[in-house]
Amino acid sequence: MSCRIVFVLFPGFQQLDLAGPMAVFELARLQQPDSYHWRLVASRAGTARSSAGVDWPVQGLPRVCGEGDLVMVIGGDGVDAAGRDTRLVRWLQRASRSGARIASICSGSLLLAAAGLLDERGATTHWSRSRQFATEFPAVRLQPDRIYVREPASSRAGPARRPELWTSAGMTAGIDLCLALVAHDCGEALAREAARQLVVERRRPGGQSQFSPLLELQRPEGRFGALLDEIRRDLRQDHRVEALAARMCMSPRHFARSFVAETGATPAQVVERLRVEAARAALESGQPSVQRIAQDCGFGSTERMRRSFQRLLGRPPASLRKRG
Repeated sequence: MSCRIVFVLFPGFQQLDLAGPMAVFELARLQQPDSYHWRLVASRAGTARSSAGVDWPVQGLPRVCGEGDLVMVIGGDGVDAAGRDTRLVRWLQRASRSGARIASICSGSLLLAAAGLLDERGATTHWSRSRQFATEFPAVRLQPDRIYVREPASSRAGPARRPELWTSAGMTAGIDLCLALVAHDCGEALAREAARQLVVERRRPGGQSQFSPLLELQRPEGRFGALLDEIRRDLRQDHRVEALAARMCMSPRHFARSFVAETGATPAQVVERLRVEAARAALESGQPSVQRIAQDCGFGSTERMRRSFQRLLGRPPASLRKRG
């Protein structure tokens, strides 16, 4: 296979968001010379200044993108201004309609959201942008607990067809996303070799959200801090939206919207994370019964707990059991 990558930059982009992914594709190309080639583009040809003050040479936006191309939007502090660049936004919309794959690194997903490319689709972003993202783009199914999210191309034909979509969380999560892309395009062996050369894990076991303050809502101004403390104290209770809303004397719809606006995550996502964190602590402390832990942490069954661990931590509960 041969893939043209179009790295999209803007004033104030983050250099690590570009350098990490570029290194992954460079290593893949060393093994398979025809696998990837790329160009750096921006709304205007010339240079794009990074947030570190370094100018990078860029070409103008290409006229045509199509199947076989990968459009990758880099993140950075300048992403909000980039979302107001109508020339760039319209170009991204055309690239999406053309059938090119679309990807973003870190906060670059906000630019994709501003272009309407993420509506009704799953996506993630840097944890520090999750609250802003959820407030400004409620039509996106934000998944702040994921390192990266892949949305396959829609099966419908014609102009309504939506392309394959990849979004990543924090800066180094862009490396995880690109290793997954290499595995998808060229095979797992090549992705493993690229990871070995970069001295990173091929499949990172932890989630970006473990470093996120989303669940640290114990500050006095946190409206839902007391509720979260109550959930932590008894994870076995009914913590569905309707039950939580009743405890807050709010309608389920108003509660869900307010919760997402404050935390950047849905109530279900937060409850699942709290259960996983409690179960992980129990496993690492050496508690012997996985079934008992699943019951005490509110999963109901070991299979439900296993699925949550795989989704949020990338590994099964058994891998966390304390070794003698």
